[in-house]
Amino acid sequence: MEKITYPILYYELNEQASLGLLVGTDYQLVEKDIASLKTGLHNYINQQYKKYDDYWIVNILEPKLKIIEIPVRPTYQTDQGRYPMTKDLRIPIPCIYGENHQGYFECYLPLLDDRFFYYEAKQFKALATHFCKNALNQMPPEQLHRMMLYGTPLLETIVLKIKTNRVFNYNWGDDVRPKTKILNRLAEEYPYPKSITKNSATLPDAAWELTHFVEEITDKLIQQNANIIIVGNHGVGKSAVLKQVFKRLGNQVRKGQLEASFWRIMSQRITASAKYLGEWQETCEALVQELKLVNGILWVQDLIQLIRIGGQGPEDSVAAFLLAFLQQGDLQIIGEITPQELESMRRFLPGFVENFQIVTIKELSEAKIHSILYQFAEYSAKNLKITIPEGAISLIYRLLVRYYPYESFPGKAVNFLGKCISLAQINQEKKVTKTKVIENFIQQTGLPELFLKDELLLDQTDLKNHFNQHIVGQQTAVDKMTSVVKIFKAGLNNPYKPIQTLLFAGPTGVGKTASAKALADYFFGKGQKQSPLIRIDMSEFQHPGMIHRFIGSGKEVGKLVQLVREKPFSVLLLDEVEKADSSIFDALLTVLDEGMLVDAFGRVTSFKNTIIIMTTNLGASSRQSIGFGGTSSDESAYLSAISGFFRPEFVNRIDGLVFFNPLNKADIKKITLKELESLKKREGFVKRKLNLQFSDTLVAYLVSIGFDEKYGARPLQRAIENTLVNPMANWLLNHPKVENANLQLGYESQLTIKII
Repeated sequence: MEKITYPILYYELNEQASLGLLVGTDYQLVEKDIASLKTGLHNYINQQYKKYDDYWIVNILEPKLKIIEIPVRPTYQTDQGRYPMTKDLRIPIPCIYGENHQGYFECYLPLLDDRFFYYEAKQFKALATHFCKNALNQMPPEQLHRMMLYGTPLLETIVLKIKTNRVFNYNWGDDVRPKTKILNRLAEEYPYPKSITKNSATLPDAAWELTHFVEEITDKLIQQNANIIIVGNHGVGKSAVLKQVFKRLGNQVRKGQLEASFWRIMSQRITASAKYLGEWQETCEALVQELKLVNGILWVQDLIQLIRIGGQGPEDSVAAFLLAFLQQGDLQIIGEITPQELESMRRFLPGFVENFQIVTIKELSEAKIHSILYQFAEYSAKNLKITIPEGAISLIYRLLVRYYPYESFPGKAVNFLGKCISLAQINQEKKVTKTKVIENFIQQTGLPELFLKDELLLDQTDLKNHFNQHIVGQQTAVDKMTSVVKIFKAGLNNPYKPIQTLLFAGPTGVGKTASAKALADYFFGKGQKQSPLIRIDMSEFQHPGMIHRFIGSGKEVGKLVQLVREKPFSVLLLDEVEKADSSIFDALLTVLDEGMLVDAFGRVTSFKNTIIIMTTNLGASSRQSIGFGGTSSDESAYLSAISGFFRPEFVNRIDGLVFFNPLNKADIKKITLKELESLKKREGFVKRKLNLQFSDTLVAYLVSIGFDEKYGARPLQRAIENTLVNPMANWLLNHPKVENANLQLGYESQLTIKII
């Protein structure tokens, strides 16, 4: 008998619950204590071995646990910019590491869902710190704080006893399976046994209404020995079909009806560990050889990446290197891509695609989509003991049809239902109600309940009050903002374009950014913890070569694409758009017209849930002074400047032009009072229960220094900080015992503070 050791990382959540993570997998289990946890994990691994003659392969011989504290300084993103915290957070990251069966070392990072290999023991600390820092620096502050709440983990192990003369269900002749060192390192054998997949995911392992594709692909793989590309939009069921194909073939292998093995790989693994010139080519050759030894079929999950990794371009990429093996029949590959990615592959490396048979999966009919959702509900009730009423299913379908038009069914519905069920499990609920569906949708999108429930009527008075409270002295802007809301509430916006595209024209400091922020808060501010406003300073992209920094090129993702992918439900503010290079405007044409951006490799970024606002100062210099008492001149000055600068096809794709008036003294006073009210809510005042009262002289002084004829009200924030906040900070530090009091703030030659 031989013993296989499985490491378990576990946390004591409370007195009644312990969480166990099976290291190297995505399987998690919650039990009342560590003893029950180990018993539960051991039972399913043992059951897997007995039933399927297979088991999880964990390469670490003697796993060890080390907690590495990584200093990270989180950065908050706001509409004003990026602001790092004043001090580092020290995030404890558990590392499970040790020597593996191949003679080198592995390290698993369970909380980061990552692992890495290294060849000398002394490399461990430096590499672990590097991988952890890279992952943590990409996380928002909220996620970092959640990671600090896990507590201190412990390492336990469970042991599986196997027969040393164990025979695999492959007809190798000598009953000894060939060694697959490279395959084991780079890929995972698939399909996973039922005992693992059943407990590791909420989503069922099924391809409802797609069985004819399963049969077609199975036949092509086995009977024709074909390489296959499955083509379809995101969500049509490509992965579900593939999983069922391999599940069916895996059953045939276990019964001795088929001599084959199936391996799933991510393209980046092929080149990730290459240190010297030619190493990844050697890896590819070894990979092909081992696949031939075990009659292996390779499932490349991210097939498009094969033409992006390896060399400097597609012509010397991994795909180009593997082309000869495909042509000679020494390698069999199956993968999935979108139609746009297929066109990119044909354009960059046409010979590669010619070696594949294409199977296209299109979006199902509405009747079949509903059938899938009802089957999912039956699965949930039977296996998870969570019911999903018909009304909740209909609501999910309606919401996804309207707010996710660019994603395909059934994937988007199954994924959303899976999230609802997961939350129900966490909260120990037995039913996914319509109310819970709405709550989850708000949390995911930030959209207010008003937009999600048809029975809720729009209160136009409350709507105007919201924008009047945030936008001062710009009635035209308020009217336009309310109009955008009304059109969206009525469902009359074009679902295949951005929700609205607007151009704000006016001088600096009159409320253009404040208007964009008010609209973002109203539309998407209910569920998102981060600000739903994406602000990009277009003056950063003044030169032609900077278009790649803006939209991306090749292996790099541009700033615009990165931010919108992170916040698909948002207001996108392109500040001072006229300062960008003209090539940027060409790239934006498709975004404004079709609500999407497709890069050179066919990857699509959707803008259909964004409101795009561009600001410009064009025409402002033609108007009269914007000082106190200035009046609005004819809008033709703006129109003339805008029409003369932008090409007609660009202007014609903008839904509306909003002109901002100069501010008068009364407007500046309103803005000052608004800023002072928000000042009262700062933590230092709230914590000490200090109520601030501002004298008329102080307000008048702030109004006089907070306005500039060139910059409008923009200097006001600086005036408040210098005149009021800085002296108040010194005063509070010198009066630490002052709490629960009213403070009268005035101004003579400097700030005066009285306790009243």
